[in-house]
Amino acid sequence: MKYIKKQTYFEVGLAVLIAIVMGIAGNIIEDRITEQKELSALAASENESAKENKQQDAEKEIEQELQQSAENEALTDASVEAEEAIADGQYPIMGKSSVSAQQMAEWFEKNGEEYPAEALGEGGADTIEAFCQIYIEEAEAEGVRAEVAFVQSMKETAWLQFGGDASIEQYNFAGLGTTGGGVPGNSYPDVRTGVRAQIQHLKAYATEDTLSQECVDERYEYVTKGCAPYVEWLGQQENPEGYGWATDENYGYSIVEMIGKLKNSTQNL
Repeated sequence: MKYIKKQTYFEVGLAVLIAIVMGIAGNIIEDRITEQKELSALAASENESAKENKQQDAEKEIEQELQQSAENEALTDASVEAEEAIADGQYPIMGKSSVSAQQMAEWFEKNGEEYPAEALGEGGADTIEAFCQIYIEEAEAEGVRAEVAFVQSMKETAWLQFGGDASIEQYNFAGLGTTGGGVPGNSYPDVRTGVRAQIQHLKAYATEDTLSQECVDERYEYVTKGCAPYVEWLGQQENPEGYGWATDENYGYSIVEMIGKLKNSTQNL
C-alpha cells in the first residue's frame, strides 16, 4: 500500500509539473504569437505609411510639373504680348519684357567684354547673371521693359567698361547727371540703387504714372513726364517736342537697333 501511495503521489506531482510546464509553454507561445501579431501590424503600418509618402511625392511632382508648365505658358504669352505691343513700328518703354536675364547675360558674354566682377561685386552684383537679374527685378517693379534699360546701360557705359565722365564705382549706368565737361554725375551706394534710379528716370520720360517704389532718382522731378513714351523719342533730335534723354543724333534709334541685335543673337544661341 505504501508503494502504491508513493506511486500515486509521484504521478500526481508529475501531472502537476507537466501542467505547470504546459502552462508556462502556453504563455510563452501566446506571448510570441502576440509579439508576432504586433510586428506584423507595425510592418503593415509602415508599408501603408510608405505608400502614402510615395503617393504624396508623386502628387507633389505632378503639381510642380503643372506649375512649371503654367509658368512657361505665361512667359510665352508675355513674350507674344510684348512683341505685339511694338508691332506698330515704335518701341514702347513701358510694358512687359520679352527678354530674360539669362538672354541678356548670354548676349553680354557673346559681345566679348570682360565683366568687371570685382568692382560691381562690391556693389552687390559679382556676376553678369546677378547684374541682369537686378535689371529684370527693378524693371518689373516699375513696369519698364527690362531690355530697354539694360541695352541703354551697355550703350552708356561701353559694355560696363566705363571710361567716360562717370566711374564704375559710382554705379551710375546711364550717365545720370553727366552734363559734359568732366562732370561725373550722380553716385549711388550700390548696383541695385543705380539701376533703380536709371529705370525710374526712364519711367519719368515714358509716362505720367507715379513711381511704385521710393524715388532714388535725384533728377526725376526735372523730367517732363510722359514726353517720350517710345525709345526712339529718347533722342532730343527725334523727339516731336524736342525733349529727350540725350542730344546725340538717333540716340533712341541706336538703342532700338541694339535691342534687335540682343533678341536675334539670343535666338540663335
